[in-house]
Amino acid sequence: TRKKTKTMLSLVRACVASQPAVHTASSVSSRPARLFHASGVVRGVLPVPANEPIKGYMPGSPERAELVARVEEMKKTQVEIPLVINGKEVRTGDVHKIRCPHDHQHILGYYHNAKPEHVQEAIQSALDARQQWRRLSVETRMGVFMRAADIAATRMRATLNAATLLGQSKNFYQAEIDSACELIDFLRFNCFFASQIQTMQPQSTPAVWNRSYARPLEGFVYAASPFNFTAIGLNLAAAPATMGNTVVWKPSAHAMLSNWYIMELFQEAGMPPGVINFIPGDPAMITDVCIDHPRLGGVHYTGSSQVFNSILKKVGERAGTYHSYPRVVGETGGKNFILAHPTADIRAVSVAIARGAFEYAGQKCSATSRAYIPKSLFGKLKEHLAHDMQFVKTGDPLDPTVVCNAVIHEASFDKCVSYIEHARTSERCTILHGGSADKSQGYFVQPTVVVTTDPLDKLMTEEIFGPIIAIYVYDDVDWHRTLHLVDRSCKYGLTGSVFARDVYAVEEAFHALDEAAGNLYINDKSTGSIVHQQPFGGARLSGTNDKAGSMLNLLRWTSMLSVKESFLPSHEVLYPYQK
Repeated sequence: TRKKTKTMLSLVRACVASQPAVHTASSVSSRPARLFHASGVVRGVLPVPANEPIKGYMPGSPERAELVARVEEMKKTQVEIPLVINGKEVRTGDVHKIRCPHDHQHILGYYHNAKPEHVQEAIQSALDARQQWRRLSVETRMGVFMRAADIAATRMRATLNAATLLGQSKNFYQAEIDSACELIDFLRFNCFFASQIQTMQPQSTPAVWNRSYARPLEGFVYAASPFNFTAIGLNLAAAPATMGNTVVWKPSAHAMLSNWYIMELFQEAGMPPGVINFIPGDPAMITDVCIDHPRLGGVHYTGSSQVFNSILKKVGERAGTYHSYPRVVGETGGKNFILAHPTADIRAVSVAIARGAFEYAGQKCSATSRAYIPKSLFGKLKEHLAHDMQFVKTGDPLDPTVVCNAVIHEASFDKCVSYIEHARTSERCTILHGGSADKSQGYFVQPTVVVTTDPLDKLMTEEIFGPIIAIYVYDDVDWHRTLHLVDRSCKYGLTGSVFARDVYAVEEAFHALDEAAGNLYINDKSTGSIVHQQPFGGARLSGTNDKAGSMLNLLRWTSMLSVKESFLPSHEVLYPYQK
């Protein structure tokens, strides 16, 4: 193999060295589409994948029958979830229950909690696996994730969706677009982006060969994932690993079932031991142990702004103790808006509210939770909402007519109730729809629409993460003032929607709100980003805006190496003009 590698490299060098003095279309700088890896393997570029098609789950369809059967099977069993360190299952004896949010007395299984020594073992396992994993050819690494995508698309699709339905209370459609389609898209497109990164090569000149290598970060990556998207859990661990990093992954306690099956997916796809270590446990303890380690290379996080602030603070305080400066990537809170212009299609606005605010009980990162409606259209909006809210049912996610499922746990339920009570007692607020909640069986909060006369009320400015939306009605003549209000009244900048038929109004809103959202939708709801179509992420206190679902996120997990090789090194100290 070494002889072949040397032969290939010598041929490339000979070709570069023989280039003419004047660059032409055939010169080195214009044809770096393929590059020799240090192992001698030629790197190829993957074709652009297609987004995974969404299955319909219509009555009588095979996918519906398979999913229902898998759900019933899971309901009858209780899974025991261990830690996975260096490919080996570890049971600590400190077990916690996994509950259905929509039926909280139903126990789906148990998971073992890590102790600090287990986190240290996981870190060491990641560091031990690092050199061997990063030395693999890009194609070999990508093969693991592409294989995982095909397994997820076929024989594990029903399992991933059933675990998401039961453990996170998502209905058929919401589970399918998350734990099947987006998860598969992350796996396939990350490989595509990784292959593209290899072709991003610098210009070479006669007798000089310049090249770049996308190295992984020097250390381990700590991935801490949320409950609300199964696919995010996968991507927080898989994106760094695709680029050659090794990972300590802390799954959410409230997405444990689906995240466990992701770990099984990785193992079935051939993930080597130690590359991704699965560490359930106390979030604060695991985070502290990882951040305190001198070989921390990066943090990949999705969750609350408050927790991310503490991560940034701790990393900053330890800056001088690290082997290299850690990359910290986070997607955090949001207070996502709908802004309707007087020329808006108010029927579309009503549907955007019903879907954007209440699908998955308002627990999407991008869920709509504030709306600004012109006075001239508010009467019609109330009529449309009265009609549309009839269809926004709460209940068991196995019921295909249910739109708004249970919130994730009791603390979330209690928080939602506190905001509803605020709306009920405030003179500035009127509850237009909903306003009730019941946690006797599941954590159900009725979809609630509140109208407020105060655009700075906490319902308009604070993140709730539940099925509650506040509406502020503005005078039509105050369109410009309302643009400023939308932009400046909130500390977040994740997603937003603008509805208008007037193209000048759309253009004006785009320029006024281009920093109020990382994902801006025109005449569409604020949710539903798709990998490679609408790369996702926000700025301000919504995160670092590193755009999951794009090459930009993958680049964050690389440390580029630039190499210059001279074929005709100088033999003279003085430059020609000095002689």
